[in-house]
Amino acid sequence: MTFDIRQDDLSGPEIQALLREHLAGMQADTPPESVHALPLEALRHPDITLWSVWREGALCGCGALKKLDAHHGELKSMRTHRDFLRQGVSQALLTHILAHARRIGLQRLSLETGTHASFAPAHALYRRNGFEDCGPFGAYRPDPHSLFMTRRV
Repeated sequence: MTFDIRQDDLSGPEIQALLREHLAGMQADTPPESVHALPLEALRHPDITLWSVWREGALCGCGALKKLDAHHGELKSMRTHRDFLRQGVSQALLTHILAHARRIGLQRLSLETGTHASFAPAHALYRRNGFEDCGPFGAYRPDPHSLFMTRRV
């Protein structure tokens, strides 16, 4: 399946709606103090690049890379639109982000995701792609509702 993956400026109504859905989903399955999904304005930070995934004019998903330092990045805001689940959207996007991370010289990519059963497909995706469990990184602290993962780029 072919997707059009493009850097997104977050101005379109489709991406804004998907990111609102993403944040609502995180808040539905995780206590408020343990939700680390970024709101739209925070995703506009200069150290964050967000991509949207499209097929035939329809938004399929999104994901972002936050540069933590010159060698370490964090995967953020990975979300597949419900109409495109299990069609390879997240895999295509993760492959794209890993390639971008290599191009800009990152050596490690890490992520924080939830522990609720609803996150199981995300855990499987990341493990298939070489991510392993790790401890908190950056400003994160230990949290029973957070799973931290990392891999070399």
